Amino acid sequence: MEGNRLQAKRLIMFWSKILILVIQIALYAYVWNHYYKDLMPFQYYKRGNWAIIGMYAVFIFAFNRAFGALKVGYLKTWDVMYSQIFTIFCTNFVTYVQLVLVNGKWAIFKHYVPYFQHFRPMAQLCVMDFAAVLIWALLMRYVYAIIYPPHEMLLIYGDRSPKEIADKIVKRADKYQIKEMINLSEGKEKIVEKMKQYDSVLVGDIPSHERNLFVKICFENNIRCYSIPKLSDIMIRSAESIDLFDSPLMLYRNRGLNYVQSIGKRIMDIIVSLTALILLAIPMLIIAILIKTYDGGPVFYTQKRLTMGGREFDILKFRSMIVDSEKAGARLAKANDDRVTPVGKVIRRMHFDELPQLINILKGDMSVVGPRPERKDIAEEYKKEIPEFDFRLKVKGGLTGYAQVYGQYNTTPYDKLKMDLTYIENYSLWLDIKLMVLTVKILFWKEKSEGVSDSQTTALKK
Repeated sequence: MEGNRLQAKRLIMFWSKILILVIQIALYAYVWNHYYKDLMPFQYYKRGNWAIIGMYAVFIFAFNRAFGALKVGYLKTWDVMYSQIFTIFCTNFVTYVQLVLVNGKWAIFKHYVPYFQHFRPMAQLCVMDFAAVLIWALLMRYVYAIIYPPHEMLLIYGDRSPKEIADKIVKRADKYQIKEMINLSEGKEKIVEKMKQYDSVLVGDIPSHERNLFVKICFENNIRCYSIPKLSDIMIRSAESIDLFDSPLMLYRNRGLNYVQSIGKRIMDIIVSLTALILLAIPMLIIAILIKTYDGGPVFYTQKRLTMGGREFDILKFRSMIVDSEKAGARLAKANDDRVTPVGKVIRRMHFDELPQLINILKGDMSVVGPRPERKDIAEEYKKEIPEFDFRLKVKGGLTGYAQVYGQYNTTPYDKLKMDLTYIENYSLWLDIKLMVLTVKILFWKEKSEGVSDSQTTALKK
């Protein structure tokens, strides 16, 4: 009976996703059939029209997957809407460019209608899409809350304080609720007894032996189990299974990128950085003028950072702080740092202070996607508590990356290391493209640029 209810819930969420995709495709089909079809230099037959609409369906599905725009319940309602907005914008922009290319050039449109009139139906499509996804997101959030009430969880923790993970869980009280916490010191028997009282268990950062034991108990008793991964878990997930003998083997190559991947990544870095520098030349010039006008200081700021193999290079940034901001020593920006200039607050909020690093990428010091390059002195501080911190140096540092997209500026170094290793161990060209697309989505999220607390000089929690 419980299995049937779970299956029914999943079917409801599945068909809700199909519904919004069908609505978006149907809206485009209407715009195509009632406007753009008649502007084409040749007439499509019935199958041709379906092919055009089918191509739009591929675009909308791909961007929905890339931005996570269908993850109702998994993401907050506003995050879903934010993702949907970018999905709609990207899909309709690509589709409009496609329509222009099919016509050969702008002026070929039938009757030479002014350009803005050609764009007007696409703009109206965007408005209709926005209205549809707003209604859909709010409705499905309500439905999700009914069919998936928050999981009441038991948190098992060890020497590490449970406060950090508990504080994060509280932010998603709509999905998870920690009802009780128990320390390893309470003993296996008491912990197992507590586990059986809950339908969900969160296993914190505890020793692997105990962690594995509790995971097996959850499996045996059909208890939903969440576990905080260790560095070795990330390596295990990316291992290759080998069936040479009657005993399964797992192969860990532990080499970073192979030769072909490195060449492909470098070619993409050159193309992306050169294109971006050309397209962003005017905005970068405006930023430079504003910085210079504010206090007459230098426009750029250089700093020694670490990249692949521990090599140091001079990273280039737009100066967002007062001159000589680190004369008292290197430290990360605080949440309300008085060293940040008014211009700096704006460009840091949108990460535009990082744009000059496109030059570093073109030179080969950095990659578009990779672990965030760290200062040597701060990296040494991290290594005192996390000896494995240099694992992230198997690839070049990046302008954006897995930790930059899924983490925050003040995410702990240990968690950032886990995300960087996830990227390295699962590298693919598609993953790079996905992270670049997702970077656009998080540019305006305040949390992504929020500094460390006033008591910190690095991201290590005290």
